[in-house]
Amino acid sequence: MGHGHGHGHGHGHSHGPGAASATGRHRGRLAASFALIASYFVVELAYGLISGSLALLSDAGHMAADVVTLAAALTATRIAARRDTTGRRTYGSYRAEVFASGLAVLLMLGVAAYIVVEAIGRIGTTAEVETGPMLVVGALGLAVNVAALLLLRAGASESLNVKGAYLEVVADTAGSVGVIAAGWLVAATGQPVWDTLIALAIGAFVVVRALILGRQVLAVLGQHSPEGMNVDTIANDLATIDGVADVHDLHLWTLTSGMPVATAHLVTHDDTESHAVLDRARDVLRQRHGVAHATLQVEPADHRGCDELGW
Repeated sequence: MGHGHGHGHGHGHSHGPGAASATGRHRGRLAASFALIASYFVVELAYGLISGSLALLSDAGHMAADVVTLAAALTATRIAARRDTTGRRTYGSYRAEVFASGLAVLLMLGVAAYIVVEAIGRIGTTAEVETGPMLVVGALGLAVNVAALLLLRAGASESLNVKGAYLEVVADTAGSVGVIAAGWLVAATGQPVWDTLIALAIGAFVVVRALILGRQVLAVLGQHSPEGMNVDTIANDLATIDGVADVHDLHLWTLTSGMPVATAHLVTHDDTESHAVLDRARDVLRQRHGVAHATLQVEPADHRGCDELGW
């Protein structure tokens, strides 16, 4: 809260390039997953075109989204770690990771739309589908995706960016299972329609995954309080600090995954030592609520000015 009251004492920690984001800690695993999936994408696309399988092609389209998403995630970790040379990015470039997650959402929705359009175009036609390549490539894809899942699993709970990549691979794993199922059903029944139906099922799964991630991305960009943090609870904890009479203008948001941020005004009783209040407030936010970066303004009880703001 940048109010020029003259009575405030600020305390915080700068987010310079040395501060490691949750995504940055898992960059090596992201890179390994990217190498695996990019290699498999080339194989799947080639065999999708050879076999004529819509399920294989739709899964390849989703793998393409995967490749772009992982590349964007890796690029974002580089951008986020860059030192600001403009003097304007006071929080650094950590939001690049959230934008990469947003790109993943858009790509997933685009792939799902393509699958639906292609499936509708096949209605009433008799498509020739070669099941041999479908089964082989589907099995290979399942192995590749399981390996990528194991690589990304740990980081998915810490980083929205890694979670975006993880959910993409989860959807790919389901796609690989779908491709194997489609290949088996077409081979067993001789009905190519199974290929189209499985492709639509893959598309529906992709949409659900995309909407879940999209909601989280919008929560960060919309400056919502971090998931699992209750504003009233934190305000009450700060209000219980010795010497604090009132807490107002408390704001909580997420800069990027693993980096919650807070600002607050603490009104103190007369003759209260502001340094002690700041230290205790810092400990409450960091130890109880996981907020390491907080800007706190300490105000004497007779101070006026905050109520003059119109927002």
